[in-house]
Amino acid sequence: LGNFSGRTRSAVSVREGQGVVLMCSPPLHSPEIIYSWVFNEFPSFVAEDSRRFISQETGNLYISKVQASDVGSYICLVKNTVTNARVLSPPTPLTLRNDGVMGEYEPKIEVHFPYTVTAARGTTVKMECFALGNPVPTISWRKVNGHNPSKARLRKSQAVLEIPNVQLEDSGMYECKAENSRGRNVFRGQLQVYTYPHWMEKLNDTQLDSGDQLRWECKATGKPRPTYRWLKNGVPLWPQSRIEMVNGVLMIHSVNLSDAGMYQCLAENKYGTIYASAELKILASAPTFPLNQTKKTIIVTKGQEVVIECKPQASPKPTITWKKGDKVLRENKRITILPHGSLRILNASKSDEGRYLCQGVNVFGSAEIIASIAVKEPTRIELTPKKIELTVGESIVLSCKALHDSTLDVTFYWTLNGQPIDFDKEGGHFESIKAQASSADLMIRNILLMHAGRYGCRVQTAADTVSDETELLVRGPPGPPGVVIVEEITDTTATLSWSPGADNHSPISLYNLQARSPFSLGWQTVKTVPDLISGDMESAMAVELNPWVEYEFRVVATNKIGTGDPSAPSRVIRTNEAVPKTPPANVSGRSGRRHELVIAWEPVSEEFQSGEGFGYIVAFRPNGTRGWKEKMVTSSDASKFIYRDESVPPLTPFEVKVGVYNNKGDGPFSPIVVICSAEGEPTAAPIDVKATSLSVSEILVAWKHIKESLGRPQGFEVGYWKDMQQEEAAEKVKTEGNESSILLTGLEGNTLYHLTVRAYNAAGYGPPSAAVHAATKKSPPSQAPGNIMWIQDGSHVSLGWEPVRPLANESDVMGYKVLFRQEGQSNSQVIETQKTSAVVLLPDVGVYIIEVCAVSEGGDGTASPQIRVPSFSGGKVTSAQSTLHVLSTSSCSVTLLLALMVPSTSW
Repeated sequence: LGNFSGRTRSAVSVREGQGVVLMCSPPLHSPEIIYSWVFNEFPSFVAEDSRRFISQETGNLYISKVQASDVGSYICLVKNTVTNARVLSPPTPLTLRNDGVMGEYEPKIEVHFPYTVTAARGTTVKMECFALGNPVPTISWRKVNGHNPSKARLRKSQAVLEIPNVQLEDSGMYECKAENSRGRNVFRGQLQVYTYPHWMEKLNDTQLDSGDQLRWECKATGKPRPTYRWLKNGVPLWPQSRIEMVNGVLMIHSVNLSDAGMYQCLAENKYGTIYASAELKILASAPTFPLNQTKKTIIVTKGQEVVIECKPQASPKPTITWKKGDKVLRENKRITILPHGSLRILNASKSDEGRYLCQGVNVFGSAEIIASIAVKEPTRIELTPKKIELTVGESIVLSCKALHDSTLDVTFYWTLNGQPIDFDKEGGHFESIKAQASSADLMIRNILLMHAGRYGCRVQTAADTVSDETELLVRGPPGPPGVVIVEEITDTTATLSWSPGADNHSPISLYNLQARSPFSLGWQTVKTVPDLISGDMESAMAVELNPWVEYEFRVVATNKIGTGDPSAPSRVIRTNEAVPKTPPANVSGRSGRRHELVIAWEPVSEEFQSGEGFGYIVAFRPNGTRGWKEKMVTSSDASKFIYRDESVPPLTPFEVKVGVYNNKGDGPFSPIVVICSAEGEPTAAPIDVKATSLSVSEILVAWKHIKESLGRPQGFEVGYWKDMQQEEAAEKVKTEGNESSILLTGLEGNTLYHLTVRAYNAAGYGPPSAAVHAATKKSPPSQAPGNIMWIQDGSHVSLGWEPVRPLANESDVMGYKVLFRQEGQSNSQVIETQKTSAVVLLPDVGVYIIEVCAVSEGGDGTASPQIRVPSFSGGKVTSAQSTLHVLSTSSCSVTLLLALMVPSTSW
């Protein structure tokens, strides 16, 4: 993109209302550029409308009617479409003359498309038309003698007609009309759409024998219609005595080696040229035979047709001569030389055996092949048995015997319905058995229906192939019946029809109807009318169905072989609604609050609800009265009803029955049962509540309960809370049955707890007892016995240690425990002592582990580090105040608890 000339542009002065054209005069450029105009200063661009137009053909700015607001400086800006580079022209001032205003005048078309517009098919055509005038003219377009293309679009206030993807049918005369109140002006131009040449038919490389004729044709389309030229090896080809060229067709008569070369066909019109190339090869060679035709022996059987191939490759085509032995072979009714040179012998016999020679000759030389014919006796085959009928699960052996020429080997092949049997993929049903050199057997085990068909035995020798077939018919259970159709539905019946399936060569004796619902365990046989459905029937009625239940049906056929596969399921149907017939089961009473009668039952399954709007009718009356009180329960899932009456004393007997209903009506009631009203919650609080602290984390709570005739407890609830807490924050523990004590565990040490006890049953809770108090013990000493000293004398170990001094918040020391066990064992023996010394007698030979810990009211303290002592002879333990305990754990705290509970034994 070059630069504009730097020369100052003269001002353009016009009257108001007059039209004006401001010239752009673009610089040199390549390729296309885009034009725009700047008003006064960048980036204030001129907006195009019905009064102002920028031509992308000329680059000029057209103002059809100048207004006072148009006065200013105008700069043409051009932009390269590839590099996006932009350059600005020098400004062109536009001023108004002061000698008056321009009057109205008719349109003058100032910019328009060429008289002839040419465009390639598939491109976008843009045609411009803009006029000066006062008032501002209106632009309109039309295609003369036709309609504007539907895809055409008007741009820039109709100053540009744009036709995308232009086609040949868009060609024609187009008219642009500029019109205002003073008149109109018209311009017409021709749109011509052209197409580049395009191949319809190309050339192909060709090989010809010397003397043959060449005919090549190339076809191309285009507008204008293309013309054709031919080149040979890049040089123009002209008509000659042997060469003709007409409308893209090249013919060369009697070709020779000089005609070989590379040929090109050129199709061209004024808009382009296309090329098609092909090579012509001229063959000129002496006869030669391919290897597969040389020196071979042909073995046939008597009466067969024999063809000995003789197709030498040569150019030009050779002359063929046949000899048998040394004599030229003469053609007759049985012996014929075929057009391509091969020899055919019909109805071969022993006399045709011998050596045959074929010779091919042309101007460049000759060649020959030799073949021998051997004529053998024809092979015959016998396959037995000829026709077999078997039942599924049975087995059979097919035997195939061949009678053949003794000089030939035979091979056996087995087929089923014309396809080879794959013995590896048939699941062990087939086995091929070679009995003798001239016979073979096929074993078929555990026959299935799919094994029925035509079994073939094919025997192949070097001379011939013969085959025989036998038919195997397999009887089996029936195939699935056809589509099951539900024809008529009531509340308990459905009439079904079906089409019979394959009987598999054993007549169908009976059918069985099966049904499936959301409530059944899979498919179940249904009762039918008639009760037995014979094999010749194709419809029946299923009966004793449940009302308002979705069912699917299928049919199963049976013959004397067995029962076949079921049919496909029918469509899902729903039986009609009916009054329910099944009352609830297990009507009984339940626990409740005082003055309540709680009636419970097992809900009726949806399968037996028989329709929409299902619910229950609960009827009850005090025992010995006449009138029933009835209440409706509308939920089909309900399983109990609670009747409350403040006047009903506890444990009042009632007669109760529960019925069913739905939208169709009321169903039956359950049998009458007698149940009692609720006895109520407990009324008395437990007495003699005592709380005893056992350890740092345990309190034992015990109580007594006064027996009541009503409100009998099912268990007790113990609530406990710390001294600084409110009773509402109490934690609760429940017991069940008649227990009268509970051990609270997991408590905080050295803490005062408040405790209450109350009874409960299904009706609710009774009143709590008065609160009692108990404090957990202080924590056991955290200090372990220190400075342990020990002396071993044989099996006696004398121990001594420093006393443990507890902290202020820890329990006082009451004594000490010495624990010892043999290494590798989990059971420890324990010695308790009030002193800070003890003597341990190690009972058995081995290594012993010894620990010492303090004993306190809060439990056992921290154990000392372990001592490992070997013992070489057993003995007894002696101590003035010691107690032996055999435990399953070495825990000091558990040992203390057991020591408190089990009487000590002195050793």
